Amino acid sequence: MKISFIQPSRNNLKYLEWSYNSIRKNQETHEVEICVADDFSNDGTWEWCQEKMKTDVLFKAIRNDGPTRLGHTILYDRLINEVTTNDICMIWHADMYLCPNALTAIEKNIKEKVIVSLTRMEPPLHPPGPEKIFIDWGATEPENFNETQFLEWFKKLEFKGNTEGIFAPWAFYKKDFQEIGGHDPLYAPQSKEDSDIFNRFQLNGVKFIQTWEGYVYHMTCRGSRFNPTLTTPGKNSNEWEQQNIRSTRNFIRKWGHFVKHDEYMKPIIPPKFDVGFIVKNCSEQLLRVLEPWCSSIYIENKQLIDEYVLWEQSNTKYDLKSRVKHISEEKTNNILLEFDGRSFQQTQFDFIQNLSDVLADSGETGEMEYDIFKLHIKSLNTYEKDLIICKK
Repeated sequence: MKISFIQPSRNNLKYLEWSYNSIRKNQETHEVEICVADDFSNDGTWEWCQEKMKTDVLFKAIRNDGPTRLGHTILYDRLINEVTTNDICMIWHADMYLCPNALTAIEKNIKEKVIVSLTRMEPPLHPPGPEKIFIDWGATEPENFNETQFLEWFKKLEFKGNTEGIFAPWAFYKKDFQEIGGHDPLYAPQSKEDSDIFNRFQLNGVKFIQTWEGYVYHMTCRGSRFNPTLTTPGKNSNEWEQQNIRSTRNFIRKWGHFVKHDEYMKPIIPPKFDVGFIVKNCSEQLLRVLEPWCSSIYIENKQLIDEYVLWEQSNTKYDLKSRVKHISEEKTNNILLEFDGRSFQQTQFDFIQNLSDVLADSGETGEMEYDIFKLHIKSLNTYEKDLIICKK
């Protein structure tokens, strides 16, 4: 099998070297093209890449000269569209160790309209889940990873078949990636871009396989969230925290819900409705909470509208002037939800967060009331399939 590994990297050279060595040691008879994007690093990453390109004909690299970070949301796509030469690619992280037989497991399962994820082995830095294996050896840095001990343990591992889910590292046909327009730059530089593209793959008929015959050891989040150059061990970096908030709000604007998936990480995609909120007595705080959860929000205070747009517009590519409107403007949404902001509490917010499921379950048009809400439902048309193609 010929496959291209896709690896953006920013100031994590020691992980990049460790990961590169694992790929070359354990690729077996497969032809692996390693494609790296240096995102304006200052730790010697680009110098290392230049040396590798001299000695390894299947190592390729590009560099973002900065000074602005692009992030992997952008650089994944640049590598796939501009650098790779193979039909099959794999999204890969620099803090991953490729285990023996992993690529053979991918070759066994992959085909067009099928994405294959390798099973992750991780130290317990995140909550446990049935989709991964916890190994608490204290191996969270390359220098304390005992490769010999790990491989001896790995030989005794009992392999099992497949489940259905998707997460990094994931292998795919470039054709399927490009058909939906790749990653959405709405989430740049990072966070939620993976959940977004997984939704779009699924809506476009792509099937997911997690193979339990192919593995990686994953140190987790060393590129940004737990990058030791940005934060103390085990603590989220401030950069990641702030961007995660922005990306979460943008994911809700686009899909109408938080990220949802089953226990094996297969996406759950509620229907997307065209909903407008009519909110009387809306405060600044309430506007900030509610705006991402609807297509349009209509309030009484023109000054608040202007202040909110000025405050939030830099955090999104959505045109907030077309989303936040005065209550006197024409309301063209298929569904209108009317309520008084003074009565809005956590219970009502719970209802908002589950509104897609409520509307789908009801299947009724017309006018109705629930708690503090008045609903005016003209149509229950859904629009989630309109989101499949990323139009950049």
